[in-house]
Amino acid sequence: MAARTPLIAGLVATAALAAAGLVAAQTPAPKAAAPTVKPATTTPAPKVVAPSAAVPPAAASEAPPSEEAPPAVVVPSAPVAAPPVPPSEVAPAPPPKAQVAEKPAESTLKRTRYDIAIIQALDKVTAGTLRFEAAVGQPVRYKTLVFTVKACEQTAEDEPQEDSIAYLTVDSQPRAAPGKPAPPPRQVFKGWMYASSPGLNPLQHPVYDAWLITCRAAAPPKPATP
Repeated sequence: MAARTPLIAGLVATAALAAAGLVAAQTPAPKAAAPTVKPATTTPAPKVVAPSAAVPPAAASEAPPSEEAPPAVVVPSAPVAAPPVPPSEVAPAPPPKAQVAEKPAESTLKRTRYDIAIIQALDKVTAGTLRFEAAVGQPVRYKTLVFTVKACEQTAEDEPQEDSIAYLTVDSQPRAAPGKPAPPPRQVFKGWMYASSPGLNPLQHPVYDAWLITCRAAAPPKPATP
């Protein structure tokens, strides 16, 4: 009896192990967990920004109302040049006037007038001079020149400079040759002469020269002797 007990215990243990192995064989083995694959860390590629083109009018109208459009730049218009005038339509400039000495403006006081002008003449060829008197309105000959005094006067007291002024004409008239008529006279001077300024309005002649010396009154007539 004592010998059967260990045997029975051994059988029971063997049966228990067999049963345990059978249960283990029928129980499915747990699946191994799949390894977790971490995504590789990648640097995002930079964005390529294309240059912005001109915004069409339609896109400009879609701008948000909060953004105001910049004020328009006003470019000042350039002045319009007048069209050039053709040369044929340009009026010719008037010719320059000859500078002729004019009679100075008279003062408030009346000038004194005289009857005789004293003139000095020069022959440029012979260097001879002659001083002579010419009565107003009476022609006087000096070689080939004929002097006719129209007026001879003295400046008034309120004028800035004391002077003698004579208005006369000078004609060139050579003497007639024997048996031939006298040639017609040719005027070589007409205007005012000034005693203080002989070069202001001089006689321009290739052979002769003349200028005013002064004016004087004619001598009173002498009474007739009984």
